[in-house]
This record gives sequence, structure tokens and C-alpha cells, in this order.
Amino acid sequence: MGSSEDLDFPKKLIEYRDGFLVSKTMFTACELGVFDLLLESEVPLSSAVIAQHLGSSADGMERLLSACVGLKLLEVDLKNEEAFYRNTELSSLYLTRSSPKSLYHMMMFYSQSMYLCWHYLTDAVRDGGNQTERAFGVPFKKCYNAIYRSEEEMITFMHCMNSLWHLCKKDVLTLFDLSLFPNVCDLGGCSGALAKECISLYPASTVTIYDLPKVLQIAKKHFISPDEHRISFQEGGAVLLVEELLNEDRSGPVTSQLQSLNMLVLLEGKEWTPAEFNKLLTAVGFKDIQVRTTGKIFNAILGRK
Repeated sequence: MGSSEDLDFPKKLIEYRDGFLVSKTMFTACELGVFDLLLESEVPLSSAVIAQHLGSSADGMERLLSACVGLKLLEVDLKNEEAFYRNTELSSLYLTRSSPKSLYHMMMFYSQSMYLCWHYLTDAVRDGGNQTERAFGVPFKKCYNAIYRSEEEMITFMHCMNSLWHLCKKDVLTLFDLSLFPNVCDLGGCSGALAKECISLYPASTVTIYDLPKVLQIAKKHFISPDEHRISFQEGGAVLLVEELLNEDRSGPVTSQLQSLNMLVLLEGKEWTPAEFNKLLTAVGFKDIQVRTTGKIFNAILGRK
């Protein structure tokens, strides 16, 4: 139930209304190279100088920079009534292309590809399926033809996939004692899968690398009845699922809930609760299933054979 202040003026709803305005402002500043230019500059720059360097209109750039100040992405100093801009530490660290922690490529993928699909969210909810054909003009099976329209876009997508993992991997991989598993095999990425990362941990042997779009069906094939072309998990082996988990009561977290919608619009998967992952892993022969959280985006589920 909303507070009396919210009911008098729905501030939160206004903030939600402007959500895509915020993201596109940040995406545009990244795409134009605002943060890169300011990182390279040894002194704050005026909007006129920034506009000249980046080939934009003076008025448009001044408005963009002002909005970035309001979003705490830039800082501004006034000298003789003229504004001079510089990066915040956050922008220099995460929004510049040269930073080792750069999220630039993620921002570009969200802006240039994902944003197009979200235009059709209403259709996705009505249809119950992804919107790649409406957004890109190609059926889902060929969606990567649209995402990989050029080598640059392919690199952008691959960087996007790795960005958050690089930020979170230490937290995830220290949730459990993995010293018993000297051999690690990545079983697939997130294209259409329920698990963003599925890492097989086992004392010896190898296992086929594959995607998990139809998780239970494929998991049974690999974990219960492997044929001569698939090598089974040995006793004592384990699987580590790295995921954006939903709370058991479906109350959040909002990042996971939005990601589940994102997978509806763009892919074929969804986000699950710990209990649902427990049920999946139990059905394909895993036991002693443990769920641990990082307090960030990614969490981990460990199941042993």
C-alpha cells in the first residue's frame, strides 16, 4: 500500500515513466564518446568543445551533458557563467571503452538491439514469445543473424555477455569450496537457456559442451542416459549453475524479474526460483543441492552426483 505522500503525488510512478529516458541518455553519451573524450582530457571541457570534438550540435550536446550531470554520470564546474564538464569516478571506471571494467559494450547492445525488442513487450506478453521477428525482421532461429549484423556488433554482443560475469565471477566462484574439482567445463551460455552459465565440476573426464534451451529434456539426456557420444558425470562430480534467481515468494529481486521479461522478449528462457532449480537437478540425479547468494546479480546452485 502506498504512503500518503505517494498518493498525493506519485513520484515513484513518474520515475518509472522516465526509466527509458534515463537509460537512453546514458547509452547516447556512451555511443557518442562523451566519457571517452573526458577521460582523455586532462582538464574539464565546455559543451561547445565537446560538441566540436564529437561532431554534434552545440545545443543537443549541452542538453545531453546537463542530463548526465543530473544522473550523476558527469560533474560540472561553472567559470564565468560557462559550464565545464568532467567524468565521475563511476563513469570513468565503467562507461569508457578503455577501462578494464568497461560496460560500454553492454550499454551498446542494450541500446541498439535489446531496446528494439522491448518496443514489442506488449506483444510478447500477449503472444507469450520472443519478438525478434518484429524487431529485426527475422525468425528467432535466425536472431543471431540480426545481432551479428557486422563484426563490430558480434564483438559488442560477446563483450556484453562477459561484462557482468567479469564483475561477479569472484563472488560467485568463492561461494563454494571448489578445490575438490580440478577439472572445469563450461556447458553453455545463456542463449535461450535457463542457466546463464552451467559449469560442470568433476574429478576427471570431459563432458560435451552444449546449450540448454530445453533444460529438462537435454539434462536428462546428458545426466541420466548419455549415449556413446556423451560422457556421463562421474560419481563425485557436480554441476554449478550461475543464475539471477527469483525469490521463492516472487517478491523480487526486480533485476531478476526484469531479466525474466527480457528473456521473454528476446530469447526463450525465464528466471527460476531456487526451489525450481532444486526440482530440476533432483529430477536428473543430483543431490545435496545447495543455493548461495552473492548479494549482487548472479548467484549459484551446486548439485552433486
